Amino acid sequence: MIIEQIYTGCLAQGAYYIESNGEAAIIDPLREVDGYIERAKKNNAQIKYIFETHFHADFVSGHVTLSEKTGADIIYGPNANPSFDCVIATDNQEFKLGDLTIVVLHTPGHTMESTTYLLKDAQGKDHCIFSGDTLFLGDVGRPDLAQKAADMTQEELAGTLYESLRNKIMPLADDVIVYPGHGAGSACGKNMMKETVDTLGNQKQMNYALRADMTKAEFVKEVTDGLAPPPAYFPLNVAMNKHGYESIDDVMSKGKTGLTPDAFEAAANETGALVLDVRTEKEFVKGFVPRSVFIGLNGSFAPWVGAMIKDVKQPLLLVVDSDKLEEAITRLSRVGFDNILGYLEGGFDAWKNAGKETDEITSISADKFAADLSQTNYPVFDVRKDGEYKSEHVKEANHTSLEFINNHLAEFPTESPFYVHCAGGYRSVIAASILKARGYHNVIDIAGGFNAIKNTDVDRTDYVCPTTL
Repeated sequence: MIIEQIYTGCLAQGAYYIESNGEAAIIDPLREVDGYIERAKKNNAQIKYIFETHFHADFVSGHVTLSEKTGADIIYGPNANPSFDCVIATDNQEFKLGDLTIVVLHTPGHTMESTTYLLKDAQGKDHCIFSGDTLFLGDVGRPDLAQKAADMTQEELAGTLYESLRNKIMPLADDVIVYPGHGAGSACGKNMMKETVDTLGNQKQMNYALRADMTKAEFVKEVTDGLAPPPAYFPLNVAMNKHGYESIDDVMSKGKTGLTPDAFEAAANETGALVLDVRTEKEFVKGFVPRSVFIGLNGSFAPWVGAMIKDVKQPLLLVVDSDKLEEAITRLSRVGFDNILGYLEGGFDAWKNAGKETDEITSISADKFAADLSQTNYPVFDVRKDGEYKSEHVKEANHTSLEFINNHLAEFPTESPFYVHCAGGYRSVIAASILKARGYHNVIDIAGGFNAIKNTDVDRTDYVCPTTL
């Protein structure tokens, strides 16, 4: 028996490779599927099944492409109604994989088709569960993503999730291993652990949502409390997972179209494409194509693309180093951004050397910020998340979380300079690029963010542990 967790940090997502006696199954594959095929081929195994735990919102699964390339059946649990051929399993239905048995446990609540897969070993003993977004480590799946499709309130979905956990998962033995769909950093939950594998027994002890004496009313209240609005691209990814999508091979081929500076500029003007610069923040602030948006590959790239650009059909033109081009296209396609028209051949240097107009962002050190703040009295904007800001921030700083910055543009000064910072410098440059593109040219980025500011004498609020908020 082989079980491998294939974890993608950018998405905080776990896909799984299972193999027994020459047969393999993939659970919740990513968009790029050749790695799974090569993994099976290495062991002379045949991919027999592709198990989907639900219609994912935060990424586009590779189920359709993987099935086309291997002939493997796509398996969903009850209530799923995709547009492509697949097997809609019944609750408790069993699938044989070599010497193993995979049992369908219908666990609605996160979504109504959400399903947990229980793996039994060759002796028929419960070995592990692949819980998708039903059960995370330290948390459970948020119940507000499927309200429209399920025609239910988030409270009704939470109540359904309570019953699924109590009736299907918690009765399993404590030594059963839990392999979740996501870990810390995913927007599909709010309190996930950084670990990616645990025992069910430990989760029963420390996961707030699995307390033995918890009533349904308590569960509903705690699970729905403090949910941030989901990113706008989530329903678009659900639609792609449900109805199918373009082959990633075709997306890659189109995206690898190299464009001269003149052709790049013409394409942007003629198509309304957004110029997306994926270099590092340090490179970007020194010079960039005017009105381009920065989201660097060195950070949580795909989730921020989804949160800030939102529309997966938006045409994109890339500014990217040639050795990072394939990575950029792959990571964009993971969250459904397939409309990549090409890239700037030769990168920003080619643009600059062609004599094209350029722009830059004023970026200063935290020490200079500390020295200048009392004299300039420019307003400070903190673009970290709500919990980070509440935990500790620069006194008198305004709070405008990056994911909602487009809804609060009126709060930024149009004439006078102002400072922007995040925790380490990545998100503030995203914010600065968006503000620049919207005509706010007096933005001053604080390099190193709040982590650097804390080493200065700038007045800050008293620290409050985030877990107590």
